[in-house]
Amino acid sequence: MKNIMVKSDIEILETAKQTIRTEVVCIENLLNHVDEEFVEVVKLLFACKGRVVVSGIGKSALIGNKIVATLNSTGTPSIFMHAAEAIHGDLGMIQPEDVVICISKSGNTPEIKVLVPLIKAMGNKLIAMVGSEDSYLSKSADYRISCFVEKEACPNNLAPTSSTTAQLVMGDALAVCLLFCRNFTAADFAKYHPGGSLGKRLYLKVGDLYPRNERPCISKNTSIAESIMEISGKRLGCAVITENDKVVGIITDGDLRRMLNNNEVIDTRKQKAESIMTRNPKCINAEAYAVEAFNIMQQWHITQLVVTDNDNKYLGIVHIHDLISEGII
Repeated sequence: MKNIMVKSDIEILETAKQTIRTEVVCIENLLNHVDEEFVEVVKLLFACKGRVVVSGIGKSALIGNKIVATLNSTGTPSIFMHAAEAIHGDLGMIQPEDVVICISKSGNTPEIKVLVPLIKAMGNKLIAMVGSEDSYLSKSADYRISCFVEKEACPNNLAPTSSTTAQLVMGDALAVCLLFCRNFTAADFAKYHPGGSLGKRLYLKVGDLYPRNERPCISKNTSIAESIMEISGKRLGCAVITENDKVVGIITDGDLRRMLNNNEVIDTRKQKAESIMTRNPKCINAEAYAVEAFNIMQQWHITQLVVTDNDNKYLGIVHIHDLISEGII
């Protein structure tokens, strides 16, 4: 039975750091392989009228799936085709206008050697994302993207580590270049990624939130006593002062505290809201994204915003609790 020795904390930490150092060097070396041919590949994929078909086997297949996911979410229609399954029927998923990317470290695996001639016979353009320029895949492809690494981070130089990182980084570089060429915006990304907190940050609008809350509203002549009742009753920490449905001011919990700290004798039944209101409160349009509301609240250290339409008509209140409940924060 193999004798397994427990390693020290220092040895474990150093191994982890050395792994990262090795992969950092490999990634930096990729800069030498981003050349004119890389540009041609980006142009080819950008002009592609079909889909980008990504293929690989083993760990390269796993990286290929991730590249496909990134391309799809950034506006480049893509599918994954496993190299082993391709030669057993899945080759039929390739359409005439598709472009194929084959990923392989060695470029000489048996499945790749069978697959490449079949793709070439179909007339589709073939891009090799490969670690060896002297390989069968590299020499057979129409275009090459080098993912060469000097060594794996694995101490035995066997387990795919640095090589798969290089493939992943080059895939990201392609996706981001295509995103740039398409002038792909955050709004475009939201179309393809509506789920989760990330999607909400990109598509959820203030108009989706404020109708859930009550609408605290008073006039300039409302007494402070009545104003306090409105603030307490609507439970949003504020009341908006309007005139002909237009926003003219706001009273918040903070305004009430400052009033009490003045040490003046106040008749809250006679004193009017106008005397303590904050003029020109922070407002946000109902069509603004919820994340914009959060940014304004964060900038001004406030917990609510007055929601208006394009004519400054008062619509309601969006509170920081609304943003928290939706996962925006």
